[in-house]
Amino acid sequence: MSKQMLQPERLKAWLDQLEDLPLPVPLEQRDDIRRALNDSRRSIRDIADLLQDAPTLAFAILREVNRAESARDNPAESLEVALNRLGLARASQLLDSLPAVPEAQMPRALSQLLLISRHAMQQASGLFANRLARLWQEIHWGSLFTLAPLWALATARPELIEAWQRQVYGLGRCSSEVELELLGTRLLPLCRELAQRWRLPDWVAQGYALLSDDKRLLVRALHVAHTEHEALGQQQRLDADPELQRWLTRPANTILLANSIAMAAHQSWGGVHMLRWQRLTCLYLQMPLDELQQTVHGLAAQSARRHARPLLWHPAQALLWPWDAKRWLNGPKAEESAKAPDTLADWRQHCTRLMQTPSPFGNAVQLLDCASAALQACGLQRGLILLADKGGSWLQARRHFGLDSEIGDFKLEVAASPVLRKLLQQPGQLRLSPSNMAEFSALIPGSLKALLPSEHLLLRSLGNGARVVMLVVCDRHGQPLADLHAQAFGRTVQCIEHAVKQMARGG
Repeated sequence: MSKQMLQPERLKAWLDQLEDLPLPVPLEQRDDIRRALNDSRRSIRDIADLLQDAPTLAFAILREVNRAESARDNPAESLEVALNRLGLARASQLLDSLPAVPEAQMPRALSQLLLISRHAMQQASGLFANRLARLWQEIHWGSLFTLAPLWALATARPELIEAWQRQVYGLGRCSSEVELELLGTRLLPLCRELAQRWRLPDWVAQGYALLSDDKRLLVRALHVAHTEHEALGQQQRLDADPELQRWLTRPANTILLANSIAMAAHQSWGGVHMLRWQRLTCLYLQMPLDELQQTVHGLAAQSARRHARPLLWHPAQALLWPWDAKRWLNGPKAEESAKAPDTLADWRQHCTRLMQTPSPFGNAVQLLDCASAALQACGLQRGLILLADKGGSWLQARRHFGLDSEIGDFKLEVAASPVLRKLLQQPGQLRLSPSNMAEFSALIPGSLKALLPSEHLLLRSLGNGARVVMLVVCDRHGQPLADLHAQAFGRTVQCIEHAVKQMARGG
């Protein structure tokens, strides 16, 4: 980078630049916060809850309180404690001293990091706060403030954060090389030193120290999580290593795990970094991986409903992408305009056969072959036909088309998914789209999402008498569905349902 940009090249220079840097407050929230601070009827808890949506002000209050000499040996660990020490009048003065910027004009790199921090806070509260109820405030606020050093860097030099993402995520370069080129120092030591100077919650500094200097126990824990997938094997390994067991159960690890999951999700839900941190979280919580993943996806959806902003990326958007897709290296292709089916004659022929009375099919194999061909002819490029067992407890795949790999003995447990339970109660249809993805994604089995990753998905259950006997799941290989395709799908499954009933009657 050109030396004419006067970029600091050493750690001390960055610390001097960032330590006292005021961070902007969204203009849209400033007046509401000021009124709350001046309202004698509002409790400290109410105001702290309000400040969750203004993280830069919450951080400024904590930093102001903890820079006092009296806080050296007893820094505030949560925002409520900080507000009590600072006082509401002083907090109002601090608000007036900070730059107020319309949210749309804040540095995009800063806004994106704030969203990641809110997502981490949601993950931490959902995964750990109930289990460690006495420490919920430390978990809640510590997870929010973990990335505060990066907020300061994104305020001062947003272009460096964006360049780091392009180089590391987009081009796959080594992060240490990129950081030395852009900053003249590594990010982790910079973040750790800022956390110590600001006297952020001690758990934050511990997390940075663990990642930058003291990786020994972390590596051992990751090895156990990677090699032992059963709870009994994990416990035996931990029993044989008391030092690791004591370290693993430290509450301070919760905010590191939550932020690592949020950061990994920012790039890819199915990437190696995400799997590594999910397995370590499973080890911490003694929870099966599939259960943890479903919980994490649900918390991401909750975060998206609360924290998503226009023009900012939220990882919940990628929950229906191909499971190995990465936002930077392998995002979905640009949307193609949805085209009408160009195999209309074939589709009509298949549907005519499905509607024949008596049934032309000698067995279920012939019926399923015709049903699969009809679905493909109506413009659907990937699909799965599953049959329900007599008790309605399981769905077994019997036909598929357009999938990237063989599915083997693919089965879905109905009880494990609220969406499947609903569809198996009576015939019905669910059309997934980006507008309702956050609401339903966590309710759909992860194995089905991995097999048919898409933001545009059709699910339809078919009945015979009082019982649902079949589930059809289709899409256009991740591309948007035109209303014409949805209508053709609806008509096709009606024909399939008719054929099922005719065959059941024996004619």
